Amino acid sequence: MAMMEARSLASRIVMLVLLPATLLLQFCRQSSHLFRRPSCPRTLKPEVTQAQPFSISIPYYASATELPARLPTTKDIERSRGVLSERLTAKVVTVGPHFVVKYGKGIDLEEGRMMMFVQSRARMPVPRVYAIYHDRGKNFIVMERVNGQTLHALWPNLTASEKKLIANQLGECLRRMRAVQSPNGFCSLDDIPLRDGLFWSGHGDQLPGLGGPFATEMELNNAIIKKCQAIKAIEGKASFYQESLPLVFRDHPPTLTHGDLQPKNIMVRAKPKSGLEIVLLDWEFAGWYPSYWEYSQAIMACGWFEDDWHHWVGKFLDPYPSEYAWLLMLENEIGW
Repeated sequence: MAMMEARSLASRIVMLVLLPATLLLQFCRQSSHLFRRPSCPRTLKPEVTQAQPFSISIPYYASATELPARLPTTKDIERSRGVLSERLTAKVVTVGPHFVVKYGKGIDLEEGRMMMFVQSRARMPVPRVYAIYHDRGKNFIVMERVNGQTLHALWPNLTASEKKLIANQLGECLRRMRAVQSPNGFCSLDDIPLRDGLFWSGHGDQLPGLGGPFATEMELNNAIIKKCQAIKAIEGKASFYQESLPLVFRDHPPTLTHGDLQPKNIMVRAKPKSGLEIVLLDWEFAGWYPSYWEYSQAIMACGWFEDDWHHWVGKFLDPYPSEYAWLLMLENEIGW
């Protein structure tokens, strides 16, 4: 009897990739008693993981045994009509049933390395990375195509219990990630500069030394002040920030941060053992930022606060409302 039930459940799971979002939600609600697992209390402190040097170098190609199919060629990628997003210097496309590719001059290959790093060191749920390379003036990151729906599409139809399940998973994932210590203060992987737009000029260029690495939070604050001084429209306000920022931005340890945690960057798919499973996308800004950064950026991404997502952010991230207000002011004045 148990074997028959397991086979029946497995057949229902296989059908999920063919179901629309509303039926996916209905299935998970009916089967939640089979999948539910206890949430991890936020008071638990995970074992700290040292950020040892990461051995993946560029170009990188996964071995043939790790690939679901033949890697797409550059021509395959550029001919794809499955455009997911497009900017002037960056494009994201699907290539067949197995691959999503980010490519263009505006793609930072370090994003692919960071995805592999957090998957390896923090067991973060991210798309598998199959290739990272440069070809004919463009950068390419070839990764797994995740079957599911974005949390942005699903959120309006989720019940409170389903939202709690998602929040618990996010909290558990972020707790593991925050246990990975910085290799050298505030920086990105391998001590390269932070890539958030706050550390870039209005022309899309990184000002020399503005992104770090920073040994202390005060050094990071000074970089922000330096950018204020470089912008003609607010250079007079730089002295105000110089006096004020040390009073607000202090005592925040470097914390491994996604940097753009919002529903459109979270995929949701069904899994037999966990019900709804999240997969985190878009790691281009990731690095070790002050501990308030993730919460502040997540709340800023709420836009006009048209739903209750902001209410749940404070359940899987420690809230920093004062730091959020100051960072929002800075983003509005000197962000890119």
